[in-house]
Amino acid sequence: MSAATTSVASPPPFWRRIDPAKLLPQILAPVAALLLAAAISWIVLELTDKDALQAFNDMWEFGQKPDSIVEILNKASEYYIAAIAVAIGFKMGLFNIGVEGQSKIGAFMAGALASASFMSWVPGPVRIAMIIVVAALVGAAWASIAALLKTQRGVSEVISTLMLNAIGAQVVTWLLNDHWGVQQPGAQIKTTGVLPKDSWMPGLPIVNGTEQEVLGFLVIAVVLGIAYWFTINRTRFGFDLRATGWNPFAATASGVSAKKMVITAMVVSGAVGGLVNLPRMLGETHTYTEGFGGIGFTGIAVALLGRNHPVGMALGAILWGFLARSQLILDLDGIPKEIVVIMQGVAVLSVVVAYELANRIGRRAQQQRVGAATAAPVGSAPLAASAEESK
Repeated sequence: MSAATTSVASPPPFWRRIDPAKLLPQILAPVAALLLAAAISWIVLELTDKDALQAFNDMWEFGQKPDSIVEILNKASEYYIAAIAVAIGFKMGLFNIGVEGQSKIGAFMAGALASASFMSWVPGPVRIAMIIVVAALVGAAWASIAALLKTQRGVSEVISTLMLNAIGAQVVTWLLNDHWGVQQPGAQIKTTGVLPKDSWMPGLPIVNGTEQEVLGFLVIAVVLGIAYWFTINRTRFGFDLRATGWNPFAATASGVSAKKMVITAMVVSGAVGGLVNLPRMLGETHTYTEGFGGIGFTGIAVALLGRNHPVGMALGAILWGFLARSQLILDLDGIPKEIVVIMQGVAVLSVVVAYELANRIGRRAQQQRVGAATAAPVGSAPLAASAEESK
């Protein structure tokens, strides 16, 4: 071996790779969007002859109560799981609107199986694990229908998942009312059988000042968020998923099967979607009821609000939970609860617009730096800096 060895340059520290001109707009975008949403909501309240300052103050004070914090975290865990399911599709360039149907049919099948009489011998912890696995498998199977329709017949996943929502809801209603449902004494609706007490997921007494406990499924929601981040950003599958979402033709040319990635992404998204209703079923109702629903569509808004980032979606889920909880105090103040829906819609639109503007500003700043670097003489400071950034 020659004495003259070729040295391999080590990657620069992470702070050298941070682009302030691109990062700053991304940080300011959600703050500006939420301020804009609050301003528009303020105007709407004033136009309806309501005291906007008093309404916001009541919402804030009510949201800080211990009981409210528990309920916000409980709602956030459901919203967060739904957002992860949607975000997996978004990363692939797919719009999985079917989380609503996947969550219903997954929870129903899992609840019906776990509460069946022939399952009475199964220990509680095993039954809980079985419920989670069955809900995920059923959700994945339901999502695979849309995946196969897209890859084999070219049917848009938007149309197929939207129709599968309606089909899934009707299948659950039919099975619940005519076959597998039971009506508890004094109840007016049918549900699946009540799970044995050893199959109830214990709560988390993490909020002081209240006897209510946070649903134990919050831990699984956090684990899902970590797994989502690791899979998307630190695995070959995540790279192939993102690459196919960015440019399926380039991904195919590099050896990635676009059809296979579509099927895989939809199946994984559906598996996570099947878990959406489990926090309430395992920790609160202990049975499946027709009252479950509506969370799948909220997951779309939370995923958009959080830009498919696990931390951003967590903050978006907490914000959504806070706004949902605030409906109670607004009713007491004589303010229509639809005001909260307006706040939510304006927040999503504002964030989408703000991030698009931030992306354009970041791209423009980067193009200006590249242009200045390439126009500079060889060996000059701008060109050397540009070369250092490209390493």
